Amino acid sequence: MGVGGKLVSIVAPFYNESEGVWIFYEALRAMASTVPDVRFEFICVDDGSRDDTLVHLLAANRLDPRFVVVELSRNFGKEAALTAGIDTACGDAVVPIDADLQDPPTLIPKMIEEWRKGAEVVLARRTDRSTDTFLKRKTAEGFYRLHNKLSTVAIPANVGDFRLMDKVVVAALKRLPERQRFMKGLFAWVGFKAVTVDYARQPRAAGKTKFSGWKLWNFALEGITSFSTAPLKVWTYVGTICALLTLTYAAYIVIRTLIYGIDVPGYASVLVAILFFGSLQLISIGLLGEYIGRMYLESKQRPTYLVRKCHRQGTE
Repeated sequence: MGVGGKLVSIVAPFYNESEGVWIFYEALRAMASTVPDVRFEFICVDDGSRDDTLVHLLAANRLDPRFVVVELSRNFGKEAALTAGIDTACGDAVVPIDADLQDPPTLIPKMIEEWRKGAEVVLARRTDRSTDTFLKRKTAEGFYRLHNKLSTVAIPANVGDFRLMDKVVVAALKRLPERQRFMKGLFAWVGFKAVTVDYARQPRAAGKTKFSGWKLWNFALEGITSFSTAPLKVWTYVGTICALLTLTYAAYIVIRTLIYGIDVPGYASVLVAILFFGSLQLISIGLLGEYIGRMYLESKQRPTYLVRKCHRQGTE
């Protein structure tokens, strides 16, 4: 389909990114100048930043009306901020992008070209992640492999939030009601006709990452429990195997006692067995708690985010 004169919305969540706002501003303006037959709006979502990120975003909004600033009432997290940006976007296509510019805006014209050819989703796949640490690369690789084995919805490996989505895909995303959102999984779940373009991941333009190892672990756990009940099924099998092993060992003890008589019990082996099975029980209860906790949060039906103010030139 032709997209001459169509509107493309670029969505970027910001949290304590004051050092990179103007780098982002210049990069997006430069990219937009290379695609003169497409109109752009840049949806910048301030996710309750504690520095002066919002001040800089509002200054960018005053200089260029294409920069729309969505100010959330507090910090809701990246997934909620990304949802807020997508909900605000008015474009015929939407492109989520990180504010740190590790996903290069210079790839967007190529994504638009694939959109012109009829793709409803254009995935940006990282072929070079040398700017990430070795540990981050390996844990990301392990997460994708584990998630895709456990879930019926496969997430493309080395594909993040950076992609182009046609408005029909965005409309489908907006129909998904869950509050605890794992956007990569939701993007994959809706499907639609997709093509892939490759790129090399860039170093951060400014500032430091906001994702610690603990946050990434919780994020991975969120992704797995959002799209698979396989962990619950695994513990059914673990319990069955442990029960069979226990019955086998009990039969062995009975037979040995009948043949050799009663000997002095082994306190060490009993202690090890109690601690081992107690640990299994605690792990399984914790896993159940993850799913029950998700049900509890979803049952409250609180909104995913709250907007304090949306700054558009001419509408304030």
